[in-house]
Order: sequence, then structure tokens, then C-alpha cells
Amino acid sequence: MTHQPPIALLTDFGYTDPYVGIMKGTIASLDPTLTVIDLTHGIPPQDIAAARFSLMCAYPYFPRGTVHVVVVDPGVGGQRRAIAIQLPTAVLVGPDNGVLSGVLTQVPPEQWPQVKAVQLTNATYWRSPHPSTTFHGRDIFAPVGAFLATGVPITDLGERVELPSLVHLPQPPLVYQGDRLSGYIQHIDQFGNLITNVPAHALPEDIRANADWSVQAGERLIPGCHTYGDRAEGELAALVGSHGWVEIAVNGGSARVTLALERGGSISVILRR
Repeated sequence: MTHQPPIALLTDFGYTDPYVGIMKGTIASLDPTLTVIDLTHGIPPQDIAAARFSLMCAYPYFPRGTVHVVVVDPGVGGQRRAIAIQLPTAVLVGPDNGVLSGVLTQVPPEQWPQVKAVQLTNATYWRSPHPSTTFHGRDIFAPVGAFLATGVPITDLGERVELPSLVHLPQPPLVYQGDRLSGYIQHIDQFGNLITNVPAHALPEDIRANADWSVQAGERLIPGCHTYGDRAEGELAALVGSHGWVEIAVNGGSARVTLALERGGSISVILRR
């Protein structure tokens, strides 16, 4: 028996209005047997960067072939393209505004020849050939996701798109200077943890194992540790979070409030040898 992959929804629609339920109803109208998973609908309104980060961190934990439908779309009804991208492990559906670009950075170079992208121009797979200019989640992205989950080839959905033409959000590179690694805060979660763009693999195994590192944020030097509980309540801690990035936290508090830092703020990781 062939099992259909699930559909995972990620939006900034919140939990008060009926928009998420309408998208689910659209999917169920096409195939009520499809499994739909809510990744989150709590992305701040129009926050493409937050959605990019959330999708990038979450997609590896879903079954192979999962169709991720992402609707964080401040340009809905405008000139931005509606796209679908087929990866070796997942399928992405959403606006071409950078929201899908984080996942693309995780694709190993040897897998790039297997990646296909199309612009969703075939209205056969839309809810209506005349979609609303304000709700492509209902009229384009949800039905396209459903058709993909039921086995429609991605090439049937529209015109092929060259991968280099896809929109990527600018990401400042890591800068190495001796034992100092300079980066920035790429995301802040609801606990006020400051998640940097420094990946775990940037910390040599021996240094990470012995917590021989620290993070400098402004004038504060924050010691590296393994868990939040390694520091006393109210104290700052630097650690590798479950998402695989170095983060700054406060045990029982908010690093965002304590350090008065926001997304984009500069930090440095200092390695001690």
C-alpha cells in the first residue's frame, strides 16, 4: 500500500481568524484522507525571516516527501511568483519571497541536480482560475499542496524556474578572525532566546565538549555551557540549542530583555584552546 505524504502548514494567520481552517477545508475538499499537520500559525505578521528560520529548522523532522505549504506572503496579489520546489527529501510550496530559501541552504551540493522548481502557472491545479488577490493560501497554495501530496508531478504545475533566480534573503557571512567567530542574531524565539547564525559544527568537538568557549554580546561575555540549568537562575548562558545553532539564553528569563538586543544584532563566539 502506498502512503500519501503529509502536508505541513506554516503561516502567519494566527489562531483567531478562520483562514487556517479554510485552507484545511480546501485540502479536505480535494482529498479528505490527506494528513495535515500544523507546523505553526504564530509567525509574526509578514515576518518572512521568522518563517524562513522556522521552516529551515523544522523540515528535517518530517517524513520523507512531506509537502510544506508556507503562506507568509506580504506580496500576495503582486508581482512575486508562486512556486513549488521538489527536493530529494521534501516538497516546498509558497511565495518566491525568500521564505523557502533557508531550506535550500541545507541541501548538499551533490543533491542540487535533483532539485526542481516551477512557477505555479497551471490554473488546473488551483481552486479557481480566478484566485483572490488577497488569499493565495486558499486558492493556489493549499490546492497545489494537496495535488502534490496525491502524486501529481511537480512539472505539471507550471513552468520550470531556474534555481539561481529564486529569491534569497540576504544573510551576512560568518567572519573568522583567529579564535573569534563573528556572526549575528538570526532569530528570537518566544522565550527571548537569541539564536545566532553560528552553527554547532563551527565549534570544534573538544571545545564544545569542555565548554571552552563564550559569546560576546556588546560588553557582556557570556560563558558557554551545555544546558540552561548549568547557570544559576537569572544568569546568561551560551549553548547550542536543539535547532543546531549557538544561542544566548537566560535561565528562567529572557536574553532579549536582559541584553536589549534584537534580530540582526552582532555577536562574537570566542574559542579557548
